[in-house]
Amino acid sequence: MTTLAERAAAAAGRDGAPSPAAEPDEFSLTAPAADPMADYEPGDGDPEMVPVHIAWLRVRRDVRAIGKGEEYNERGTRYSYRGADTVVQHFGPVTLKHGVHVLPVRVEAQYGEKLTKAGSKMRECSVVVTWHVMGPKGDTLTLQSAGEALDTSDKSTTKAQTVALRTLLLTGGLIPTGDRDPDAERIERGIEAPARSAESYRDEILDPKTSPGRLQQIGYELSNLRMMGARVSNETGEPETLESLGRRIYNERTGGAS
Repeated sequence: MTTLAERAAAAAGRDGAPSPAAEPDEFSLTAPAADPMADYEPGDGDPEMVPVHIAWLRVRRDVRAIGKGEEYNERGTRYSYRGADTVVQHFGPVTLKHGVHVLPVRVEAQYGEKLTKAGSKMRECSVVVTWHVMGPKGDTLTLQSAGEALDTSDKSTTKAQTVALRTLLLTGGLIPTGDRDPDAERIERGIEAPARSAESYRDEILDPKTSPGRLQQIGYELSNLRMMGARVSNETGEPETLESLGRRIYNERTGGAS
């Protein structure tokens, strides 16, 4: 008598006998899978296999400068800046070209709350991000950057990390703005605040409202200006150097020896 399984197997053209289990391939169980990159050689379109410091140097050379193309103009405050997205747009294609990866490997965050003028709560996030700048050969540079941000929702951490990335790229890349040097502007003005006279320092020293701390600061100023030996008429009309006058008045007000 045949079983139901045997009659079904016969109807399907099978003999009904169970198929023998496949013998395990011992080699396939023990041999590691072949590394598909074992015989890889860089092609014409691949970055040159150089150390990371050379690859990063090439990135810096290609990026050159990033100008302050964005402008903030709200609540009476106006200034130009380099936006994070603009910085990434400059660095992204160049890092691809030279086989450089910029990877965050650790984020240390601190949080707080701030109130707006309208009384709304804002979440403040400050982060220190540790980055690995990896070259085409797999070696890395370890760098850190910080970022801060405020947000009324849940974006303060993301914003702070974005600021940290911008800081890393601009600072680590030593990327200039291409703007005119502020010192050059100062030189061109050619008008400096007039130097204080010896008499004005005398009057401040003798002023009863001048604190001992300020008297010490005046001493530093006079030393830097090389005016310690300048002679003035003191409170009794006698000639006295600013150094002697300042030291005498300081001792009188602090109870020190004259």
